[in-house]
Amino acid sequence: MPLKHNFRRIWARLSGHPSEFPLNARIFHSVLMISIIALCYNVPLNLIIGLPKIAILSIVVLILCCCLYYASRFGRKLKQGILIANIIGLGLFVVNYFFNSGINGPTDLFFLLVLLLSIGINPVEQYKIWIPVNIATVLILHTIEYFFPEIIPNSYDNRFSQFIDESSAYVVVALVAYIGIDYIRRGYERERKSAREKSAFILKMNAQITVQNQELERLNSEKNKLMSIVAHDFRSPLASILNYLEFLTDNALDNQTKREIEKDLLNSTKDTMDMLSKLLDWSKSQIYGVSAHPENLNLHELLKGTINSEKMIGAQKSIVIDCDINDSLNIYADRNMMLLVVRNIIGNAIKFTSAGGKIAIHAESRDADCMISIKDSGIGISPERHNALFSLNAQSTYGTKGEKGAGLGLLLCREYITAQNGKIWLESVPDNGTYFYITVPLSKNEMLLRNN
Repeated sequence: MPLKHNFRRIWARLSGHPSEFPLNARIFHSVLMISIIALCYNVPLNLIIGLPKIAILSIVVLILCCCLYYASRFGRKLKQGILIANIIGLGLFVVNYFFNSGINGPTDLFFLLVLLLSIGINPVEQYKIWIPVNIATVLILHTIEYFFPEIIPNSYDNRFSQFIDESSAYVVVALVAYIGIDYIRRGYERERKSAREKSAFILKMNAQITVQNQELERLNSEKNKLMSIVAHDFRSPLASILNYLEFLTDNALDNQTKREIEKDLLNSTKDTMDMLSKLLDWSKSQIYGVSAHPENLNLHELLKGTINSEKMIGAQKSIVIDCDINDSLNIYADRNMMLLVVRNIIGNAIKFTSAGGKIAIHAESRDADCMISIKDSGIGISPERHNALFSLNAQSTYGTKGEKGAGLGLLLCREYITAQNGKIWLESVPDNGTYFYITVPLSKNEMLLRNN
């Protein structure tokens, strides 16, 4: 195997690298090298069997083959080399036909070899010329010999000489034909493999482009939805603020009416700021991506301030917020994300719970997670709206006191909880309140204590 591998490596180097020479050029170089080897053997053979003229002709052909090989392989004169080889090949074998017993000698085999090589080494547009020329040359020689047999002498002294000459010619022709066809087949296999790889690469790229197009379509849809939210949901509170200001400017009001309008104006401004804050948070997550920075946090300490603030907001609607969170419960989560999520869900619960209602917050450990539940006694959510709540398809709705949202709060909640390796879902039916559930991993220390 090493010897065979080394021989192929040397032969490939002598015939030319595929990156430098096309297939027909490498076949041409290989044929010339085989011809040189065969002629080196053929010259002494012809002398031995008594064919000195053929031996001299073989020396001339040997010199021409060496010159053509050097000019094509190292001088990069491929086109000129192939053209000269076609002309000289036919010319020399025409001479050989007359000196080497005509149809009774091996020259027809050599013409057949030249025919085969014309197909292998010539460009397509050229071998269609050389093939008819080759066939016509052989037929003309046969016709001449048929009508004028006396001009074609028998150059063999005995049957043995004829047997050796024709047998050796056949071996040379067979060897050259094998090399040429082998090169063509190997080249075909390489090209087929390359075509398969290119086809697979194109299919892969097409699949990636399809995915990218789908993602672009999704992003474009979200952009349109976002623009719709901005245009629709911000117009109403801003119009209310404008109306309040115009009313205050154009009318003389008593202090009680002014305070009521100012209170409504403040609430509209807060709602608008809340929507704007959610919109900016979501836009930021789309531009920079959602990246959580989890740490070990005590859940009670984390949520205490937020829950107290929400209690004061709920008190304005006489809503009671009960909190049941164990002081020792620790989670592994992103501080800011958790605060935003809990604040959004409690804010929604307040928004959609009627005056005098109740909201209950509870947290407990479940296996490797902490589960937080937030239950309200509000108006509930119809089942067909459950899946849309966590997407841009969520329709913003008015709360029990006309509060307005941008429809982005729960979408942010889902993205932030997912980024912390958690889950969020809800259970609700109309007029029976809503349960929101959040799970996030327990802290590493909490897990160690539980395992011990």
